[in-house]
Amino acid sequence: MKRFKKIDVWISVGLILASVIWACVCAGHDFLAGYFVVGACQLISMILHAANGWFSEKGSSRYYYHIAVACILGIALIGMVIYTVLFIILLFLLFFAPVMAIWYTCMCYNETYIKMQRPLSLLK
Repeated sequence: MKRFKKIDVWISVGLILASVIWACVCAGHDFLAGYFVVGACQLISMILHAANGWFSEKGSSRYYYHIAVACILGIALIGMVIYTVLFIILLFLLFFAPVMAIWYTCMCYNETYIKMQRPLSLLK
């Protein structure tokens, strides 16, 4: 699990940085590809964490992140019927998705490099 967590953190950091660079370089709507690439990678990671029960106990930051994502997905599903709701949630995600990506990456970093340390290494 520790190896997966380290790879997960650094893939997220790399994809976020690559997406920012891509957004600065490209013209038009091509920058949106970064949203989908980073989001898909983090969604797969989130599903793996939930399926294995890693750091997803009630009251943890990952638990609240999962609830936030479930609410956004629920609102998006409602938006498939009511197009005004879909437009509002997509506009919201245009600005909030980068915040969520950074939130998820920081959460993974804390789990990997702070929570998974040996207890004696915390006594410095």
